[in-house]
Amino acid sequence: MTRGVRLILDRIGHAWGELSVLEDIRLTAEPGEVMAVIGPSGCGKSTLLNIAGGLLAPSAGAVRMSGAIADDCLNPLTYVFQDFSLLPWRTVRANIDFVLERLPAAERAARVAEVLALTGLSDFAGAWPKELSGGMKQRVGIARALAVRPACLLMDEPLSALDAQTRDLLLDEFAALIARARTTTLYVTHNLAEAVRLGHQIVVLSRRPGRVREVFRLDRPLLERSADDPEAKALEKTLWRMIRDDAAVAERERAHGPN
Repeated sequence: MTRGVRLILDRIGHAWGELSVLEDIRLTAEPGEVMAVIGPSGCGKSTLLNIAGGLLAPSAGAVRMSGAIADDCLNPLTYVFQDFSLLPWRTVRANIDFVLERLPAAERAARVAEVLALTGLSDFAGAWPKELSGGMKQRVGIARALAVRPACLLMDEPLSALDAQTRDLLLDEFAALIARARTTTLYVTHNLAEAVRLGHQIVVLSRRPGRVREVFRLDRPLLERSADDPEAKALEKTLWRMIRDDAAVAERERAHGPN
C-alpha cells in the first residue's frame, strides 16, 4: 500500500537578492512516486529541495501536499542528506531510536527492528558509526528516515559522498528500498544513472535561473530496470546532452555575454 501523498510544487520561484535562482517551477509527484531532479551545477536543485522541505520560504509560489497522512507518521517530510548526519556517540540502533523518542518504548523497539531488517542492518544494530563503511552509514540514514514513516522523503545527493563502486552497489539496494517503502520521494542528484534507475519521472532543470526544461516519465517498475538496460542507457545519453549543451551556453554567456 502506498504511504505517500501528492507533492505539489506550484509556481515556485526564488531569488537571493537580485540573483534569480528558480523561476515558475510547476511539478507534481504522485503518491508513491520518485521524482528525480537533475540539471547543471548551480541550477537550484538543492534550493528547490529545501523549499519543498520547508527549510526555505520561496520568493513566489507554494508547496502543497494532498492526500491523507497515516496516523503512524511522525514527520510528514523527512530528509536523507549526503553527509550521513549520524551521531558518533550513538550506536546504529540508538541513532534510529533518537528520532522516535516521543513513542512508547515497545513501539520504538518494534520500529527500529523493522527498519533495521528492511535495510539489512540487523546484525549491526550495536555497531558505532566509526565502525561502518560509507555505504552502511548511508543505509543507517535511510533507516532512520523511514522509521518515522514519512509521507514524503527528501533526498539530497544521498550517494554522492560514496566511492563509485560503493555507489553502484548501493544503487540497487536503494531501488529495492524505495520500491518497498512506497513513499513519495523527491530525489536531487547530479548522477544521471541514479535518476534513470530510481525515478518514475525525471525533471531536467535549466541553467540558472532554474526552470523546468523537460520532464521524462518512466512507466517500468523500479525493480525491473537495470544499469545495462538499453533504454536506460539511451535516456542517460539524452540527459547528458541536454545538461552538457546547457552548460556550454552558460559558459559562452559568461565569457562573451548573452547574444
